[in-house]
Amino acid sequence: MKQVTLIIAIIFSLNGIANSIEKDSTVEIQSLNYEYFKNNLKSYKTAKSIDSLWLSELYKSSLIDTSSYIVDIDSIEVFNDAELPTELLKERLAHLNSKTPFNIDYSPELEKLIKFYLQKRRKSLANIIGRSQYYFPVFEEHLAKNNIPLELKYLAIIESALNPRAKSRVGATGLWQFMYQTGIQYGLKVSSYVDERSNPIKSTEAASKYLLTLYNVFGDWNLALAAYNSGPGNVTKAIRRSGGKTNYWNLRPYLPRETANYVPAFYATLYLMEFAKEHNLQTNKVQANFFETDTIHIKKQISFEQINKMLDVDVELLQFLNPQFKLDIVPFVKGENNFITLPINTAARFVSNEELVYAIAQEEESKREKQLPQNIITNDRIRYKVRSGDNLGKIANKYGVNISQIKKWNNLKSSTIRAGQYLTIYPRST
Repeated sequence: MKQVTLIIAIIFSLNGIANSIEKDSTVEIQSLNYEYFKNNLKSYKTAKSIDSLWLSELYKSSLIDTSSYIVDIDSIEVFNDAELPTELLKERLAHLNSKTPFNIDYSPELEKLIKFYLQKRRKSLANIIGRSQYYFPVFEEHLAKNNIPLELKYLAIIESALNPRAKSRVGATGLWQFMYQTGIQYGLKVSSYVDERSNPIKSTEAASKYLLTLYNVFGDWNLALAAYNSGPGNVTKAIRRSGGKTNYWNLRPYLPRETANYVPAFYATLYLMEFAKEHNLQTNKVQANFFETDTIHIKKQISFEQINKMLDVDVELLQFLNPQFKLDIVPFVKGENNFITLPINTAARFVSNEELVYAIAQEEESKREKQLPQNIITNDRIRYKVRSGDNLGKIANKYGVNISQIKKWNNLKSSTIRAGQYLTIYPRST
């Protein structure tokens, strides 16, 4: 009897089945026996099968987070929009439904969400559409390689608004908002120098594998999306509570509130991106296009500041192209592949002058090392007012300090600064 009790306890711990028993149930966990457990799941064969498949992955973490892009549909006021009559929307949604593997049916809730985005999010959508010109070619390549619907590229908009350095309140990071353990599970390394969750290429490959795993478990892309947001456990719990239903729209009332709004947000985004021209959505200029870049294998450690000095490329552009480097330094680790993405012209200059670039960088670092035991930072503090055209790289060069030092002194989480802002700086002594 003790062995049976232990088995039941382990199963409940792994699958969270105990949470699926309604609070008003008269059955207590302590009184359950093996026969009750077996009979309780008899009518939920799909949920039991999904649990088994998911446990075979030996993986418990998920990408749970609340994105600011997701809106509580129930809280939205009804919008009357002459630009998008209901019948026209139905026609367009039917067109999308005919060419995608997703179940894109019209609903008043989806209509309300689309019209909300059109009226309230045009400015942010312009930024997103601009960034998509750089990121979507990356996404499409990896989604296609893994035989995943290309429309899933729009999922990154919901997760991060296409900001590779986005970080949630619970620590989910990057374009696809991987939690730390999730990233490690799918091969994304995190160190003091590098966070590969912010690497557009590696994180997209990891997200593709994770999405494919979810689809193989659930056999349905709508449920895979729901599981991507709230974890497979919450989806199987919803299946049980619904009495065994597996259609997302039938499960929606049983899902967590955020997940209930998550899939409609994906469909609304898919619609807006596919019909951006019809709605005259603007496109903000992106810093670079993916086809205008090249990847260089790094043989010695080098910083963004050094590349800026020697090859005359803006530090902010380097940060945009290489968001995975946390300290604006590309480390060299023997036995590992170390790459940096550069504009094509800069990459050509780098390769043509590779030995010289490394020699100058090494000489600069050696000088800094000699100065370290001395007084490299003055006790005098200055307050610097940021001017138009300034960036942290230029300011750091001016005062002989590092970007990372300026960020630390001013508690900056990113390298973005604005004109009129004041920075505290301790200049290097001469």
